[in-house]
Amino acid sequence: MPSRTSHAVRVAVLADSDTRWKWGALTARRIVPGGRTVELSGFLLRGRATPTARQLAEVGAEASDVREITGNAFLSFLAEEQDERGGYDLIVLALVGGGVQAMLHGIAALDLARRPVVVTGYVGVVYEKLADGLLLRHGADVVLANSRHDAHRFRDVYEGVGADASCVTEAALPFLGGARYEPVEGRDTVVFAAQPSVPVTREDRAYVLRRLIEHARLHPRREVLLKLRSKVGEQTTHVEEFPYQRLAEKVPGGLPSNFRLVYGNMGDVLDGTDLLVTVSSTAALEALHRRIPTAILTDLGIREPLGNHHFVGSGCLASFDHLDSGQKPRADAVWADRQGVAADGSYAAAFDQARARVATLLDDPALPPIAPYYTRTTAPGYLPQLLARHRLDPDGRPLAPGAAPAGSSGMRRAVRQAVRGAARGAYRHGVQRVAPVIRRMGEL
Repeated sequence: MPSRTSHAVRVAVLADSDTRWKWGALTARRIVPGGRTVELSGFLLRGRATPTARQLAEVGAEASDVREITGNAFLSFLAEEQDERGGYDLIVLALVGGGVQAMLHGIAALDLARRPVVVTGYVGVVYEKLADGLLLRHGADVVLANSRHDAHRFRDVYEGVGADASCVTEAALPFLGGARYEPVEGRDTVVFAAQPSVPVTREDRAYVLRRLIEHARLHPRREVLLKLRSKVGEQTTHVEEFPYQRLAEKVPGGLPSNFRLVYGNMGDVLDGTDLLVTVSSTAALEALHRRIPTAILTDLGIREPLGNHHFVGSGCLASFDHLDSGQKPRADAVWADRQGVAADGSYAAAFDQARARVATLLDDPALPPIAPYYTRTTAPGYLPQLLARHRLDPDGRPLAPGAAPAGSSGMRRAVRQAVRGAARGAYRHGVQRVAPVIRRMGEL
């Protein structure tokens, strides 16, 4: 059987949000062995955080085609593609852990004659649910770690439960890049990188906004930008209950002239940034990669739910009082290197290990069956429920749809499909628009 590296590599990226789509699409292009053409198809898992066209355009990760799809439809499509075109060579699962696990069992149940290489990983800093998230990703051929630090932690978890850890492969975040920071005469721009759910409460988010505005007023010659991830009504990986846009509308006296809310690709914003401020956004790693001065806020404490505990030892921890007084943190080079920031110029080689592993797997004429750690034997009280949420039975096969009895008319089937589509739309509207309003009313 011929090697799959002897032709263009057909890649499918399945993502469930704008940020994961960005990670998945960029990762796919970085891990395909050098000299091979990439044919990349994008699939957006239908759900609460399915990105809009604007969000897709903003992240700047392209594909030959991108379509919205359900998990079961994706599995059916994989089987059809193998029958018609030989199937995909590589699949990147850019999903939450439960979604990854469901797709792993679903792909395994397809029992394809020649299954694709399966890759997964994390879109940013892994600061919570380490064991849970990792075990849900186990079974992929490659589980990417974004740093040497993460690679050690990932292997420790897998080996600690007796799972095969050979899938863990050190790499880096695929969207690091851009020119190294150089101060520009006359420019003084501070950017706060917002996160949808950190901090989470209205009070904390109002506090951050107030301090940013006060900072702008204290430094009238400094441009202060609040970089937002999404517009009101759009959703990303996490639900944003109290958008900064809405809070900013209620600021007494309005916003100062040197304070602006901005959108757009983070890399483009960083091109004109002199100080990046955030609670714990992955944007901090992008800034550190460029050697842009970066501050991780401590005003709300250094706490696991905020994720800023990940930056202990980075040299970047600071409060608004420090920033108001003119301080700019200096990152610790040893910490940055361990976290995969690669500010020393080593980023060009960050994906060598992953490319080599993927090349070996693509060249294997008979990949072994997908073997997740979670099975009906190791997790009989957990796995079936998880798979059912993704409309799969305990063996990974699609659950029978709620079809009408045999002999029902095509019109009735069409009506049911229309109702399901309307229900999905109503659910998404309820989660994205109605639920946040109800929660806000509850805090009045």
